[in-house]
Amino acid sequence: MDGFKIVLEIAPTLIALFFAIQIFRSSGALDLIVHFLTPIGKLLKIPKEVLPVIFAKLFSSSAATGFLLDIYKTSGPDSLAGFMSSVILSSTETCFYTLSVYYSVVGIKKIRYTLTGALLAVFVGTFISVFISYF
Repeated sequence: MDGFKIVLEIAPTLIALFFAIQIFRSSGALDLIVHFLTPIGKLLKIPKEVLPVIFAKLFSSSAATGFLLDIYKTSGPDSLAGFMSSVILSSTETCFYTLSVYYSVVGIKKIRYTLTGALLAVFVGTFISVFISYF
């Protein structure tokens, strides 16, 4: 019975997160963010195709996997973009998803320090993944 209660508590957050990602992707907002992140990506030698994977991974692992599959179809899994995206997906966590779902169940409202630490870990994991991908 406790499991069903937890599902009922988590369901609204999961549904809202799913719809937010779909709206974000369909509206073209993701393309706009990728456009603004491209100069930073060039500076860090991150292929443009990988930027949506990095951004989507913050919110949804399945959305990031969808972008990864698009890269596999267009560039191939053995390409730099395919390999780098695979390493990034295995080295980072969906911090906004994790915070929203697990903290809402437990009832934690103050997430400032957790969010800062999680984002720092994601950025470090992404940077090291890019570095490793070139070797």
